[in-house]
This record gives sequence, C-alpha cells and structure tokens, in this order.
Amino acid sequence: VSMENKNNVTEFVLHGLTQDKTAAKVCFVLFLVFYAVIILGNLLIIITIKMSEQLNSPMYFFLSYLSFVDISYSTVTAPKLIHDLLVEKKTISYVGCIAQLFSAHLLGCTEIFLLTAMAYDRCIAICKPLHYTNIVTKRVCGWLVAASWVGAFVHSVVQTLLASQLPFCGPNEIDHYFCDVHPLLKLACTDTYIVGVTVVANSGAISLSCFVVLVVSYAVILVSLRTRSSEGRLKALYTCSSHITVVVLFFGPCIFIYMRPSTTFSADKMVSVFYTIITPMLNPLIYTLRNKEVKNAMKKLWSRKVQRS
Repeated sequence: VSMENKNNVTEFVLHGLTQDKTAAKVCFVLFLVFYAVIILGNLLIIITIKMSEQLNSPMYFFLSYLSFVDISYSTVTAPKLIHDLLVEKKTISYVGCIAQLFSAHLLGCTEIFLLTAMAYDRCIAICKPLHYTNIVTKRVCGWLVAASWVGAFVHSVVQTLLASQLPFCGPNEIDHYFCDVHPLLKLACTDTYIVGVTVVANSGAISLSCFVVLVVSYAVILVSLRTRSSEGRLKALYTCSSHITVVVLFFGPCIFIYMRPSTTFSADKMVSVFYTIITPMLNPLIYTLRNKEVKNAMKKLWSRKVQRS
C-alpha cells in the first residue's frame, strides 16, 4: 500500500474530556465560566497596563504580553472543548487538527519563553538594581519578546511537520479534547519511535532548559536577598512569589506531558487542562491580587471612569 493511500483520514473523532453526560453538563458550565474569566481578567490587565502611567516598567511590559498569549492560548482549545461537552459526536477535520496542534505549541512555547524572560527581568532588578535600567532597556525587552515568538514558531513548525508527515489509515479516534502530538503518534500507521524521540527532544529540551534557567534565576535571587534588609527582602519575595506560583502551575504539567516517551495516560487530559485553561485563568488573579501597584492602577482608572461618567 502506498503512503498516499495510507493517508485516508479526513477528520478525527475526539473523545473529549468526559463521556458522562451529567459530568459533561457540569463541566460545560465550569469551563464557560473559566473561559470568561480568562478573557475578561487578561483583557483587564492589558488595558490597565496600557492606560496607566505608573505601570511602565519592563515587568509590566512582559505581563501585558503574557496576558495576550494567555487569551490566545486558551482560545485555541477552550471554545472547542466547551462546544464538544454538549454534542454527541466530537469531530475535527484533519486540517483543523494540524492547525490546532501548530497554534497550541506556538502559543504554549511563547508563554514558556516569556516566563523565562520575566525571571531574567526579576533577577536583574533584584540582584543589580543600580544597573537595572541600563541592562533591561525597552530595546532589550522588545528583542526578548521577539525572540520568544521566533523560538516558539521554530519549535511549533518542527512539531507540526513531524505530525503532518505521519500516515493515518484508521482508526481516527483521539483520546483527548484537542489535537496534540502524542495522541496523533498513537494513531499513525507506521513505526513512530524516531518521531517520538524527536518530539520529546524538541518539547522536552525547551521545557527542561527553561525550567533550569528559572530555577537558577530564583536561586540567585534568594542568595542575593541575604544581604538585604528584612523589609527589602519581604518586598522582593512578595513580587517573586506570584511569578513562582505561575511557573509551577504551568511548567509542572508541561514537563509531565512532554518530558517522557511518546505514550498516553488517562490522566493526560486533566493534566492538560492545567496549562491550557487553569493557568491562563489564574494568571490575572495571581498578578493582581498579589500586586499592590496593579491594584492601585486599577482603582485609579476606575475612579477616573466614574468621574467622567
């Protein structure tokens, strides 16, 4: 049988998050609320940063881009997940599946690089405060954001090319709520060992190397805080704790999914929910509830709006 004849799959059937109809209805309401919080919360952060004169430091520059990526990233998977919770047959076209795979990896990898850039920013701000404005300039911030997008694009292109070159001859059922590399490898009509190793090397290397950079950055910060006053130490820890919380919530599930051989587990779907929906939803809450500057900026903008009306 030729390779062309093997690629006779035009659509995939998704198993979705749950097969239980009652649980699906509960999940529909929950994830609809989650998605609304993601959109509104992250939009609020972007608008606040753009309109506030006080929030002009590099940290907030990165945070506004992180909020934009969170909105885009969750939009790749959440609307389809929410829709599929109420329908009997959950299908996605072959082209749609590949497009979703590309978009998810592009935006997920961009978020990883942005979180790493934010850790670098905090490290310089706390360890070299006198040289901070000379090191982390607007131009440097722009280059870091551009590098995040370019690096993520290269990663996503590799993952997508690997998946799109696979022959699929049936079955076409994906035990997941969105198209990802590991579930697709499971359906391929060929030996996927080499492709699987390449996928793990690609995704795993990025997740692990960025996680190591993050750990080193915060280790350097903690060491430098020993010489600070108790007040300065608490302020620095308060700022960094928000970032560390986001890093743990995002990187933990990513490393679990992508730092292992190309096998699928029943827990994968619930773990994936954390980095595709839960983390984008919690980011605005974490960064606003634990950040006095953002809360004060929001209050000023709100009071200004009330006065105008």
